[in-house]
This record gives sequence, structure tokens and C-alpha cells, in this order.
Amino acid sequence: MPNTASVFVQQYFHGTRADINPGQMISVGFNSNFRSGAPLSWVYFTSTMDAAIWGAELAAGEAPERIYVVEPTGLIFEDPNVTDKRFEGNPSGSFRSREPVRVIAEVIGWKGHTPEQVKQMKDGLAAMIANGTHIILD
Repeated sequence: MPNTASVFVQQYFHGTRADINPGQMISVGFNSNFRSGAPLSWVYFTSTMDAAIWGAELAAGEAPERIYVVEPTGLIFEDPNVTDKRFEGNPSGSFRSREPVRVIAEVIGWKGHTPEQVKQMKDGLAAMIANGTHIILD
């Protein structure tokens, strides 16, 4: 029987506006980029650059948008905010963990979405917040 194990390691990304150095940890307890109020009890990350770009572009604040390659330090779970409860499967490759993720490196030179796409996404999120359908399953 052939060995079907991959020699490739899964890469994960975290989009944000926070300035983080390689080796530092991103831990639970920070406010969400997508809601105000109580700090989150999960660290969120993705296996796709597109989702990480959205994370950086939608992050709160005025600091520069950043994307980091991260490494989970504990168990990871599919993010129910964007999996079967909202979308079939996990099209954005979104995950979360209660354990910290270690920043490995910053991704440089990535290309973001158009200003029109970002505005459309922000308008959609604002509408969900206004009508009470923007719930984060934390």
C-alpha cells in the first residue's frame, strides 16, 4: 500500500492590523476585529491568503494591514462562523484554537481587494450588525 502522507506542512495565516514580531504569540483575550465588547476566547486563523487578506482589510483601527504566517501550538478546530452553520464545508479554510498561535513571519507584498470590494464587504457587515444577524459563535 502506498504511503499517502504529505511531505508538505499546512500553512496558516492571520490577518490583522497589529504589529507583531516573529516568535511572538497571538493569544485569546483580544477584542474581535468584527464585533465590539467582550474579548474572544479563541484565536482565529486561516489556511487561505484570501481569507487572511479579508481579516487584515476588515480589522479595526487605522494601523497598516498585516498578514502573518502562524503556527498553532495546540488543538485546532474548524471555525463554525464560516463552516457548515453558515457555508457548506469550509471554503475559507478558517480555523480557531484556544491555544496561542506563534508568529513565524510577516507576509510581504500581498495584494488586497479593490476599494469597491472592501466597501461592499464592510457595508454587508454593517447591515448584518444593524439587523442583528451578525453573531460570532465564540
